[in-house]
Amino acid sequence: MMGKLVVDSVVTWARHYRVDGFRFDLMGHHPKSNLLAVRRALDALTPAADGVDGKSIILYGEGWSFGEVAGDARFVQATQANLAGTAIATFNDRLRDAVRGGAPFDADPRVQGFGSGLAGAPNGAPVNGGPDQQRERLARYCELIRIGLTGALAGYVLPSGRAGSEVWYNGMPAGYTAAPGEAVAYVDAHDNETLYDALAYKLPQNTPMADRVRMQVLSLAVVLLAQGMAFLHAGSERLRSKSLDRNSYDSGDWFNRLLWDCAQGNGFGAGLPPRRDNEARWPYARPLLADPSLRPGPADIRAARAMVGELLRIRSSTPAFALGTAEEVRRRLTFPESAEGVITMRIDTSGLDERWRSVTVVFNATPSPQAQAAASPVTLHPVQAESADPVVRSSSYDPSTGMLTVPARTVAVFVEP
Repeated sequence: MMGKLVVDSVVTWARHYRVDGFRFDLMGHHPKSNLLAVRRALDALTPAADGVDGKSIILYGEGWSFGEVAGDARFVQATQANLAGTAIATFNDRLRDAVRGGAPFDADPRVQGFGSGLAGAPNGAPVNGGPDQQRERLARYCELIRIGLTGALAGYVLPSGRAGSEVWYNGMPAGYTAAPGEAVAYVDAHDNETLYDALAYKLPQNTPMADRVRMQVLSLAVVLLAQGMAFLHAGSERLRSKSLDRNSYDSGDWFNRLLWDCAQGNGFGAGLPPRRDNEARWPYARPLLADPSLRPGPADIRAARAMVGELLRIRSSTPAFALGTAEEVRRRLTFPESAEGVITMRIDTSGLDERWRSVTVVFNATPSPQAQAAASPVTLHPVQAESADPVVRSSSYDPSTGMLTVPARTVAVFVEP
């Protein structure tokens, strides 16, 4: 009866209230059969009979496996691996952790990742290990991000020769989907620290605000330029902070508010986050919250918002970032060799986009400019060629050497006419 209630409720909300997407919390605690029943019921809705196209309604959720149902103990769960091939999407924690660094429940929140300084900006925390350990972890994170950029495809073969299903993440395959739309790329959500707060913990404390903005945008770019479903936490495009509160469901408006007036800041430094769920991190949080240099000004917030808006325009106007099927991703998407701390992705758009033969994205997470060989002559994407960010506008292609140059902490999108 509970399963029937779930199906009937979703159908009611879709048919009568025109809800066009449903997100299930702790979806792994539902039987897979229940989510499949929801999918079938929605697919049966038609514009003629119901006023909605049920097939266009999205389903996604948290496909974690834990607790009393873990390992399909009571039923086949609606988890990441089990939902492959169902067109039901799950959050991709592999990409999230590789970009942010560490995991949400680390005792020490200073573990660095691709987007938080592991590539050339160590914060000095012992938890990150020595230089060799950091380089090894960076290489592993880059592999996880490449898989995430494909839509977490289990069958995509990386330049290393390993398929996504053969790369491991916490004892599980990093690639677990049968189609790119079954992965939700994200780096922050309502759970755990916002992206800005995670970077406050992980970047060296003396990192200039302009560079913090660039690392925020770079981290979000991994999400926005990935295949599959892209998920942005409300306000992340404007550096939203919850003053380091990692579990704010019951913290009230003071920590959860979204400040639309840039002059009011982004919420960072509103106070020490509540004792519940945060006390263990107070020793790390106190000196950061007391540092006025970690509070962005209106210009910083506007700069972040402008750059993320440009990435959204690139994603929505460029078919390269919506290939749709695993076959198309395998055929068109490649990862040329790149320098350490750099990920390069090339997408063949011949027959797909009449404007360009290919699109090449260079994610440079390092604190210095990086050169990258290009397979053919390219120009900066028209959106970025007119960017509000003068740094990305300086990205260039040298026809005499066939090399791209991308500034520090920058994501540049190039197109081949």
